Amino acid sequence: MKGRVFDDVALHMAEADNVVTAITDLEEGDTFAADDGEIELREDVPFGHKIALVSLSPGDRVVKYGEIIGAATDPIRPGEWVHTHNCESTRGRPDADATEEVNA
Repeated sequence: MKGRVFDDVALHMAEADNVVTAITDLEEGDTFAADDGEIELREDVPFGHKIALVSLSPGDRVVKYGEIIGAATDPIRPGEWVHTHNCESTRGRPDADATEEVNA
């Protein structure tokens, strides 16, 4: 499997990623160890969905697979679910497609 698994609950695909993917249904208060310390979930996160590893401000790029996949639309704290309520996709959108490089 590409990437690294944190505590059998979250998949970190690339070093540059600022989100991980839940590989099981997770509940608010669950924790997992990440590179920069322990992450506590601030809300339930369904299987296959993203979790923030770092704080993001509106406009900050969301990085997964080592690529920019979207931009935060609201403040996001570590351990929060990253989805359509706080992130807007920039993939495949000529008006918002993120073309800058992501540094690993």
